[in-house]
Amino acid sequence: MPPILSGSDDNSWAWPRYARRVLRRPDLLLRGRVLCVNWLKYKQHLKAGFMNSLPLKGLRIIEFSGIGPGPYAGQVLADMGAEVIVIDRPKRGDIALEKAVDRRGKRSIIIDLKSPKGIQTALELIQSADALLEGNRPGVMERLGLGPDTCLALNPGLVYGRMTGWGQNGPYAQMAGHDINYLSITGALQAIGPADLPPPPPLNLMGDFGGGSMFLVTGMLAALLSAKTSGQGTVIDAAICDGVNSMMGMFHSMDAAGGWNTQRQNNWLDGAVPYYRCYQTSDQRFMAVGCIEPQFFAIMLNMLDLDAESFGSQHKIDLHHGQAAILAAKFASNTMTHWAGMFDQSDACVTPVLTYREAAQHPHMAARHALQKHDGLTHPAPAPRFGAELAEIDTNIPADGEHGDEILAELGVLAK
Repeated sequence: MPPILSGSDDNSWAWPRYARRVLRRPDLLLRGRVLCVNWLKYKQHLKAGFMNSLPLKGLRIIEFSGIGPGPYAGQVLADMGAEVIVIDRPKRGDIALEKAVDRRGKRSIIIDLKSPKGIQTALELIQSADALLEGNRPGVMERLGLGPDTCLALNPGLVYGRMTGWGQNGPYAQMAGHDINYLSITGALQAIGPADLPPPPPLNLMGDFGGGSMFLVTGMLAALLSAKTSGQGTVIDAAICDGVNSMMGMFHSMDAAGGWNTQRQNNWLDGAVPYYRCYQTSDQRFMAVGCIEPQFFAIMLNMLDLDAESFGSQHKIDLHHGQAAILAAKFASNTMTHWAGMFDQSDACVTPVLTYREAAQHPHMAARHALQKHDGLTHPAPAPRFGAELAEIDTNIPADGEHGDEILAELGVLAK
C-alpha cells in the first residue's frame, strides 16, 4: 500500500518511490490513476496546512475589551480558529487603538455593562460560550454580576480566564501597575541593561505578552481540553508577575550552580561576555553576536580574520574586556549591511539588528511571510504554525459594535 493510504500525514517523501513502481508495473497503472486522484487531494491537504479548519474552530470565546495582554491573548486564540466576540464599551478608552492587530478576526458588540439589560445580554452570550477572558481588577466582574460563580452556575463548562498584573489575591492585588512594575518584583528587570545605567524597560514583550498573554492562553487551552472530557470549567488566574516569575527558573538554577549573580551586566547572557552582546557598526547600526558554543565562536573569529590563539580563550573572564574591545573595533570598521552579507547563512551566530519596519524585507522573514500588510496595517503572521503552510488569517479589524445586530439575532434577542 502506498503511504498516501496508510493514514500518516507525513508521506510526501515516499510517493516518488511508489510512482516509480507504477511505471515499472503496467498492471498497477489503473490503480495508479485512482491513486493520482488521492495524491492531488493529499497535496491540497498539505497546502491547506494541517487541516481544513484551524484547531480551535467551533469554540466561542467572549472577550471583555481592554488593552495589552488580554486582547493579545484573544488574538492568538482567534488566529487558532476560535470565534472571539469582543464586548466593547459604549465609549472607547483614551489609550485604546481603534485599529489594532489584536482585534483581527474578532466580532464586536457594544454592551453597556452599567445597565441591567446589558448585563442580561452579556450573560446570554456567556451562556453560549466555551470560554471568557477579562482583564479587570479583581472584584470588578463580581460587582457587575458577571463573576466566576455566577457565570459557572449558568454555564458549568465555562473556562473563565482572568488577566491581571498582580493576580487575584495578595497585598498588591488591588493596586494599579503596568508591565515595568510587574517585572520589578520578580528580579527580571534588575537583571537587564548596562551596569552603570538604570534598568531599561524591555518594551512590554516580557511582562504583558510573555508573562501575561502566553500564560493565559496556555492555561485556557489546558482548561478547555479538560472541560471537553469532564464537562467542568474552571477559573484561570493569569498574573503577569507569576508568568515572569515562572520564566526566571533558569536563572535561579544557574544562581544555585554558582553561574549567575545579582550584578547587572556581570553574567553569561546579560551582555557581560564578548560573544553574547551587540556591537556598533560604522553606520551607527548594530550586529547581534550570540556564538555561545565553541564551534560557532571559532567560525566567527575565522570569518572576522581574527587569530584564535592570539585572541585567547573564549571563557577566560580576565580576557573578556580586551576581547570585547577587539570585536568592537572590528565591527566598527564597516557597515551593518556589509557584516550582514558576510555572515548571512553562516553558523557564526551573527545577525543584523533590524528595526521593526525593516523586518519584513529580511530574506528569512520574507520567506516565511512573517509580516503582511492589509489596509495600511502590518500584521505579524500567526504563531505557532499548524502544518506545512501558513494558514490564511482573517485581517478584518472590526469597528466597535460592528456585529452587534447579527450577534443579538443569533441569541434570539431581536426576535424577542
